[in-house]
Amino acid sequence: MAVRPPRMNSNKERESALGYEIVQEQAAALGRLGRALEAALAALSEHDGLHSHCEGHIEQAAAGTARARLLREASDALWSFVVQREACGLRDQKTIMRDYRVPADVQNRMGVFDAATRLPTG
Repeated sequence: MAVRPPRMNSNKERESALGYEIVQEQAAALGRLGRALEAALAALSEHDGLHSHCEGHIEQAAAGTARARLLREASDALWSFVVQREACGLRDQKTIMRDYRVPADVQNRMGVFDAATRLPTG
């Protein structure tokens, strides 16, 4: 279903057109962040499936380093998605965790910042 932007004949209609553009961009950003979260969770899940039976100390260490990076990326993607949803007025995080099947370790790491840079790790 296509939504037409309102016609601009008055100030009120111009404000409505601006509101339409803002809501459209919020929805697009939410979609992009949702797809990024899905991809990050899929990468983490795939890694866990492939390396669940690692043998040998070096192989386990390499898999652990890769998993830590994937976990950080997934938790950063989750944090970004949650922030965007909250900016749109959607504040129920339980829905995200259930619908996207977010593992507990990703949930627990969401919003963790690197103390040295004060930026999200990743």
